[in-house]
Amino acid sequence: MSSADIAWMIVATALVLLMTPGVAFFYGGMVPLRSVVSTKLQSFAAMGFVTLLWAICGYSLVFSGDEGGLIGNFDYAFLNNVGMEPNSVYGPTIPHVLFMLFQCTFAIITPALITGAVAERVRFKAWLVIMTLWSLMVYLPVAHWVWGPGGWIAKMGGLDFAGGMVVHMTSGYAALVAAVMLGNRQNFHPEEQNSFSALMVLLGGTLLWFGWIGFNAGSALAANGLAAHAAATTILSAAAAMSAWMICDWIVGGRPTAIGSAVGAVAGLVAITPAAGYVSLQSAMLIGLITAVVCNSATRLVKKKLKTDDTVDVFACHGVGGTMGAILTAVFASKAINPAGADGIIHGDYKLFIANLIGAMAVIVYTMLMTYIVFKLVSFVMRVRVSESEERSGLDVTQHGERAFILR
Repeated sequence: MSSADIAWMIVATALVLLMTPGVAFFYGGMVPLRSVVSTKLQSFAAMGFVTLLWAICGYSLVFSGDEGGLIGNFDYAFLNNVGMEPNSVYGPTIPHVLFMLFQCTFAIITPALITGAVAERVRFKAWLVIMTLWSLMVYLPVAHWVWGPGGWIAKMGGLDFAGGMVVHMTSGYAALVAAVMLGNRQNFHPEEQNSFSALMVLLGGTLLWFGWIGFNAGSALAANGLAAHAAATTILSAAAAMSAWMICDWIVGGRPTAIGSAVGAVAGLVAITPAAGYVSLQSAMLIGLITAVVCNSATRLVKKKLKTDDTVDVFACHGVGGTMGAILTAVFASKAINPAGADGIIHGDYKLFIANLIGAMAVIVYTMLMTYIVFKLVSFVMRVRVSESEERSGLDVTQHGERAFILR
């Protein structure tokens, strides 16, 4: 084992764990004051419930064994045989338990990302059930397809360095289905900005950008040159995307906004996630630039044309951004950057593009279908959406008996 690798991966795990509170601040700042606590708690709750699910069976179903390329088995159930010795397949220079914890933080943040699309509408009790079932039925299988031993997307040659398909595409397309199924808020007006605090959004965006270094650079699973490279591609893509998003807002809307800038940075972070350890620094900037333009257009399409209340643009940012990242990885990937990867289209090889395209389409279809099933199943046994009066009063008081601030 390597002391340097262990130290870096403990830091990376902490950084990714910090991203979930970052999501809470990011989303909490984008809803009216009456529902700030509720919106934040929906994200924060994942740190408890999903962690326990991961320990009981989640880690095992993703990373132990393989059943037809679709799911793992229960060899690591209740973290059996997950100890301080390294696993020769996963992180051979770090303790097995540390690899498990690092992967746990990915499982935590994924359902938390969905909450932004259902803000001010979903009952907290129903969300806890949905979050648990969704993690079991969507996140765990897809994570195995891409990262697990024998997963069919990995065997086909698909590449996803840190979770573009696994984390962002699943949460993004689930968010779209959830927003449509729950319907719009009563006061939904696409042309209006009802955010509570742009400063809170910027704080959340900063925490996400900071934590994303652990998200992507940590996926190298070692304190080495690849980790440093992934950190650089992450920062460069986010910078390019944020700058491009501001310019798009300036051209289309007449002025840049703080919230738009934060969303743009996150779009760049999302897009570089599957590519971070496979593309050059120059390609990373292009990925951020291209994705920002596409995602910026998608936000306007979803809210103003389709009239869908995806409250904080989860689908446009994570769904569309994750898809762009998966495709652009297959365009720009280079074995000169990472010999363990593959060459993309610009380097004369189309195999990765075909694998990532098939994998991405499968993730989209599977995620949307299973998300629909999960919401329907839960709706059969409990009420999922809050009442009109609860929505008007705000979910902070009606769901939790608390307020974000006491104004005197």
